Amino acid sequence: MPELRCEAVRWVDDEPLPGIVEVQFVDAAGQRWSLIDKSSVFAQTAELAPDSVYPVKVTVACEVEGDIEATAGDGVVTISTSPDGVTTPDGRDTFAVNQSQLIP
Repeated sequence: MPELRCEAVRWVDDEPLPGIVEVQFVDAAGQRWSLIDKSSVFAQTAELAPDSVYPVKVTVACEVEGDIEATAGDGVVTISTSPDGVTTPDGRDTFAVNQSQLIP
C-alpha cells in the first residue's frame, strides 16, 4: 500500500492513548492540509511523543484513486487517506498530490 510523505508538526493531546498528533502535507495545488489522529497511525517511520522535536517526517497510508494530469514530469494523482480512517478536522480524506510525494 502506498504512503503519503508528511510531517508531524505538534503533539495535540495525551488522550486517548497513545496520544494525538497533527500531521501536515502540501497538495499538488500548494494548499497545506492538516490530519489529526493517533500517533501510532503515523509512527511507521518515527517515534512520536509529547517531547519529540517537531517537525518529524512521517507517512500516512493511502490508496491511489486515479491519475489527474502530468505536470513538469511529476504526475498528479488523487489519493484517499481512508485505509487508516485518517481525515482532516472537517472530515476530508481525498486529495490531489504529486506522485513524487508517495512512497510506493
